Amino acid sequence: MHIPVLTKEILKYLEVKPNENFIDATVGESGHTLEILKKNGPKGCVLAIDLDPKQVENSRLHTAHFKERVMLVNDSYINIKDIIRRENFKLVDGILLDLGMSSWQLEESKRGFSFKRNEVLDMRYSMENVLTAEKIVNEYPEYEIEKILRDYGEEKFAGKIARKISEIRKTKRIQSTFELKEAIQDALPPKFRSGKIHVATRTFQALRIAVNGELDNLKEFLPQAIEVLSSGGRLAIISFHSLEDRMVKNFFKNKLQQGLVKILTKKPITASYAEVLKNPRSRSAKLRAIIKINPKS
Repeated sequence: MHIPVLTKEILKYLEVKPNENFIDATVGESGHTLEILKKNGPKGCVLAIDLDPKQVENSRLHTAHFKERVMLVNDSYINIKDIIRRENFKLVDGILLDLGMSSWQLEESKRGFSFKRNEVLDMRYSMENVLTAEKIVNEYPEYEIEKILRDYGEEKFAGKIARKISEIRKTKRIQSTFELKEAIQDALPPKFRSGKIHVATRTFQALRIAVNGELDNLKEFLPQAIEVLSSGGRLAIISFHSLEDRMVKNFFKNKLQQGLVKILTKKPITASYAEVLKNPRSRSAKLRAIIKINPKS
């Protein structure tokens, strides 16, 4: 079962009140959305967006007793302005963007997001996307694979891993998660093949980011989010790796200098020890939040 991360903190920093309207830009398995709906009734609405059509199809919001207050949309959060206009969703009091993957995507989608299951190397959130992890691994030049692993995974053995991939694919395509995991392990010196973080973690992260254009999407989303928020509206973002968190931090700082926002989280909010024990995936979650203010005259 999917457990949403930092739920209490999200409700605190979004300051959810009765009759206010919110956007959950990555609704996933609806955990955060359901908690917001409990707080923003009786007339408050939630615009719930997800790029993955299966997430929308499987959403608990279809059966929730307050489903009449939900607009559930299969689209990308980078189109947030168009979605708001299309759905006639006005007065946005708060926006949540949770950049993590859902339990369903990791454990049941069979798209190769996890190296713990032997699945096809897909890693797409949307099947309309023509780029897959299998295509990158087998068809991109070695130097491009190295750059992806270094830039998106911050993998210090990016060169060695890219070289091993290039060597293997001369005789056969690398088509499964286990084949890729084995290639990564073989590429590393023996003393680096075990550790607190699995050696395949950064490579799988980097490929997923590249396949789905995640950093470009976040960059495109941030200014739109500020634009569509009502004055006094709040934006809360949960990120799961340093590249995302750094981008959010720098964007918030820039908008603070322009006098457009007030930063509510001087440092990123992380999960409590108790939450990490209950939900280990919350360990890497970082929450940052701002409130939109009228620009200085």
